[in-house]
Amino acid sequence: MSVSELKERHVAATETVNSLRERLKQKRLLLLDTDIVRYARAQGRSPVSFGPTDLVCCRTLQGHTGKVYSLDWTPERNRIVSASQDGRLIVWNALTSQKTHAIKLPCAWVMTCAFSPAGQSVACGGLDSVCSIFNLNSPTDKDGNLPVSRMLSGHKGYVSSCQYVPDEDTHLITSSGDQTCVLWDITTGLRTSVFGGEFQSGHTADVLSVSINGSNSRMFVSGSCDSTARLWDTRVASRAVRTFHGHEGDVNAVKFFPDGYRFGTGSDDGTCRLFDIRTGHQLQVYYQHQGDNEIPHVTSIAFSISGRLLFAGYSNGDFYVWDTLLAEVVLNLGSLQNSHESRISCLGLSADGSALCTGSWDTNLKIWAFGGHRRMHCAVGRFLCILVKLVWFENHVNVLSPVILM
Repeated sequence: MSVSELKERHVAATETVNSLRERLKQKRLLLLDTDIVRYARAQGRSPVSFGPTDLVCCRTLQGHTGKVYSLDWTPERNRIVSASQDGRLIVWNALTSQKTHAIKLPCAWVMTCAFSPAGQSVACGGLDSVCSIFNLNSPTDKDGNLPVSRMLSGHKGYVSSCQYVPDEDTHLITSSGDQTCVLWDITTGLRTSVFGGEFQSGHTADVLSVSINGSNSRMFVSGSCDSTARLWDTRVASRAVRTFHGHEGDVNAVKFFPDGYRFGTGSDDGTCRLFDIRTGHQLQVYYQHQGDNEIPHVTSIAFSISGRLLFAGYSNGDFYVWDTLLAEVVLNLGSLQNSHESRISCLGLSADGSALCTGSWDTNLKIWAFGGHRRMHCAVGRFLCILVKLVWFENHVNVLSPVILM
């Protein structure tokens, strides 16, 4: 077979695949008879009352000299680790704004960082394709630098994201530009499982983000430049449990919903989306119309403890607080006077839900506290929340059944 014939067959096959994808997309839309917003409005739900006094910037953490790319909280909520283009990890005391550690990295091009569940170690990764582990209790070397306690080598592309398995300091999951995710045994430094790669059900482009299910740590979700998110079971690395379609751009951020049955995504297409892991269906799209302006990318997301609020950072500096039930923006922190001056690159909610931290290309981090009664509500999860459960019947009709938490 000649080269020209192979090219013709490739073009024909590509057209067939694209046609099938469009047919599948239309079929999914027909099966979805409603969404969260229409159901909530039919039940007479009103938007959350949320204003600038309900989420207040109480601290600005200054110390990095380059763009901040990643951050993470400790489970006890009093410390934050941040990673920056200046080639350093900084561990902050969130209550005093003081730096407890400033770690010079072997590779300056760091993209991600994470605290261990016990808060005694931090992990980071970047363009060196290695995930480095630092024990915060280790003595410094003669130059005052904290030595690397373990290097997890095996990826063939940059390390884009890392997260410790909940309640385990010995296992960690990374995502990479080599189109795979890896579960690591930190004690041995070896790969326990590889997700994707040569397996057909894996991602077909760089994997940018991971999120581990807090209710079932064997399950995690990944987001990729192939515009999909995929659900994985750590016990079955050979194939993805489910693939989630809908985005039209890179999936930069994924985050599990508090109940563990749903997860959110943020993408270069300017939307956040909510998916159900049991049915594979998209439940809601969160998009703010920008007029004739260029659509900003969603860089990072997080949910409130109850799930009623979705926090989303954008490439143009906007920072929206979404009402997840009604898909309305109830507050744009990016429009406030004390907001960041550049792209919101990362954000994270403290373990008890009482504070939110954001990182930006303006080199700063900001801690936002829930003011007054809002702080208490977020901490104990008492926002009114409808958790939507899609049930498949034999006649292939989807029914939305509400579970209301007070």
